[in-house]
Formats: sequence, structure tokens, C-alpha cells
Amino acid sequence: MATALNALMSFPHITLASHVTPVDDLQRLRHALGPGCPRLLMKRDDLLSFALGGNKVRKLQTVVAEAREAGADVLITCGGVQSNHARITAAAGASLGLHVTLVLNGPRPERATGNALLDHLFGADVRYVSSRDLRAPVMEEVAAEMRAAGRRPFIIPLGASTATGVIGFARGVLELVSAGVKPTTIVHATSSGGTQAGILLGAKLFGLDTQVLGVSADDSAAAIGAIVAGLLREAAARLGASANTVGADDAIDVDDRFVGDGYGRPTTASVEALELVARTEGIVLDPVYTAKAMAGLIARVRDREFEHDDTLLFWHTGGIPALFAMGQ
Repeated sequence: MATALNALMSFPHITLASHVTPVDDLQRLRHALGPGCPRLLMKRDDLLSFALGGNKVRKLQTVVAEAREAGADVLITCGGVQSNHARITAAAGASLGLHVTLVLNGPRPERATGNALLDHLFGADVRYVSSRDLRAPVMEEVAAEMRAAGRRPFIIPLGASTATGVIGFARGVLELVSAGVKPTTIVHATSSGGTQAGILLGAKLFGLDTQVLGVSADDSAAAIGAIVAGLLREAAARLGASANTVGADDAIDVDDRFVGDGYGRPTTASVEALELVARTEGIVLDPVYTAKAMAGLIARVRDREFEHDDTLLFWHTGGIPALFAMGQ
């Protein structure tokens, strides 16, 4: 375990956000949820100090370092039109002098808002495709185009959810441990699996005994669970550890009951969660990921699935710019 931890802390990375994010005590939300509600904390990765923050910053600090080690001068990645990952990749390229091409599924916006506006501000080249299935082949086409022009492209998979990205996120768990925060359960939004794998990896290596509950924003629990397990195995191998050491073969907890009609489509429960957190704590969630995850947390609190003396930590993974594209 010590060897893997040393490998984690010495893993190549660049610093995009140099400040530790705070952990807020959500006393008013706790009161609003009534007697029996356990202590509620929130890890504020929406406040990461780079390009309007969010969980993708932690992943890209290692993934972009990997790209630079490979000699890349072009970053290519994909997502939806309002992708947080695309925004952060565009910003990382701008800050490091790297060209960025984004392959985004969905119609070209008539008027860019939210993350689409920020992609433009950061100077990214955007290619639009009609479906998710076209993203990967078009990224390969762009890479071939760049090589033919004498460039050195580096493809970053969806959400930077690679073993390298998992290792980048795992380092963030040290911020909890260093602050003496020991939640019984961590709740967060999960989709491409890298954040959940990163929290699980970090908890194992830093000795944080906590349940990690991912609330799906889109896919089934089985699909996401399999991705998380695979990422943990790959990350363990990169750190010279066994899959068992990092819990890749343990039960991985994903709740897919709050997806509703699909990715990016708010539900009654997610809208209530977004409004309740805003009106009790003055904290803004995003409609795609964190509002659905908070809806999952609230439902479990109301169903008395936690003990009164538990400590729940909601890991706010950012995504706020998508709020300003709602209704489009």
C-alpha cells in the first residue's frame, strides 16, 4: 500500500488549480430535511480555481501532463455540446499553448451559451457530430488530419476517465484527510466513471474508511460499475499495486434511480434538489450531474437510510456553466 501511495504522489502532473477547495457544513439544508438527518458536508470542487472549476480539473492535471510527456501539441477530446470536460480541456490548452479540437455531439448552437460559449472564449476548434457513436471515429479522423499537417495530436477519451485521470482525481482525497474530514459516506455524481474510481482509489490509499456512492446522470448501475472496476484495475497497475489493494473487485455502489428521461434532462426530484440547496445554502448545483446526485442523497435521507450520527459528504463536481444553457 505504501509503495502505491508513493507512486500516486509522485505521478507526473501539472498544476492547473493550486488551491485546496473548502468543505462546507450544510446546516440549513440539514435542518430543512428534518429530524434524523445526519450531518451534511459538501466538498466544493465547483470552486476549483481554474476555468470555473469542476471535477475534470483534477483529472486533466495528470492527463495533460501525460500528453506533454508524449510531445503533443494538439489535444483532441469529445463530449456533448455543454460538456464540462470539453470546457476544461479547451482552457488547459489555452493556458499551455496547445491547440484544442473538440468533437461534440448535438446541433451547433445558434447562440453559444454556458460551456459552449466558454469553449469559444478559450479558442477551441469545435467539430459537431450528430450522435455519441460518431465521436470516437471523428476524433481519430481529426488526429489523422493533424498528423498529416505535421502536428502531434493526443486523444483524451470522454471525461478524461482513464487510469491517468483516475490517479489525478485520487490525489484530491488527500485534501479531506489533511483536514481531518472523515465522512461515513461520500455521495457524488457519476457517469464516465473516472471520478468514482478516483475517490475509491484515494480512499483506499489514504486510509479513509468511507462508503462511496455514485448517483448516475445517465447510464445503468451495471454499466457504470463495470467501467469503474476496470479503471481501478488499470490505475492499480499504473501504481504497481494489485487490483485487490485498491478495491477493484469490491462491490461498487452506483444508484441509477435518478436518471429520469436521460442525460441532461432534469427531473422533478433534481429540480427540487437544485432549488432547495440554492434557497437554504446559497450554493448552485448544475442540472446535468450534481442536481441529480443531490436528489439521490435527499431521497436516501428522507427514507432514513443513514444513522443520525453519520456524516455525509456531497462531493460537488461543478458543472455550473450548464445551468446557463437550460431551456435551449
